[in-house]
Amino acid sequence: MSTAIELRDLRRDYGERTVLDGVGFELAAGASLVVVGPNGAGKTTLLRILATLLRPSGGEVRVLGARLPEEAWKVRGRIGFLGHAPLLYRGLSGRENLRFHARLHGMRGEAAEDRIESLLIAIGMERRADERVAELSAGMRQRLATCRAVLHEPELLLLDEPDSNLDEAGRELARELAGPGEGRARVVVTHDPERFLAEADRVLRLEVDGSAALTEGALR
Repeated sequence: MSTAIELRDLRRDYGERTVLDGVGFELAAGASLVVVGPNGAGKTTLLRILATLLRPSGGEVRVLGARLPEEAWKVRGRIGFLGHAPLLYRGLSGRENLRFHARLHGMRGEAAEDRIESLLIAIGMERRADERVAELSAGMRQRLATCRAVLHEPELLLLDEPDSNLDEAGRELARELAGPGEGRARVVVTHDPERFLAEADRVLRLEVDGSAALTEGALR
C-alpha cells in the first residue's frame, strides 16, 4: 500500500517557542488520522504544514510522495483543505465561489457545473447557492467550504474542526462528503474526538506540558 504522509522528526518553531518537536508518523493512502490534544499543542500548525501553507523548521515531511516544502508545487492541487476560515469570497454567491475554485483546479464546462450542482445538492445548499456568501449564516458558509474542499476530488483531505458552526443535520451531510472513503487519505483535527474516533485508522495525540511535548496514539 502506498503512503500518503511520512513525517520524521518534524519541528516547528515560532521565534523561541517550539510548538512541534520530534513528531513522526506514517499514514497510508486511503486511511484516516484523527489529531487530538489541548489548545496550543500544535494541531492546526501540523495541518497547515501538511497543506503546504507553513514551512517546517526541521525534520522531513513527505506528502503524496513529494518532499515539503521543496516540492510543494507538485501536490497543492491534490490536497483539499478545510481550515478555520471558509476561504470564500463574501461578495460572490456560493455557486460563483465554487466555479472560481473549479477553474483554479482546471475544471471547466459541463463537467464542472455538474460537479458543483451535485455537491450543492449533497450538502443541502442548492436553494441558497445563488445568494451572496456575506448574507449566509456561519453554518451555511461552513457547508459551502466543505464543498470547496472536496470539489476537485483530492487524494488527501485536511480538515480542521470540520463540524464548526454546523447543526446536527449539517454535520451528517458534511460527513457524507468529507468522511472516509473515496480512496482518499484524511487528517482530521478535532476537539470532539468521540465523533471521529470510530472512523480513525490512526490517532495522533499532541500534548502540551510547557515544552510542547507530543505523543502518537496507537492503531485502532
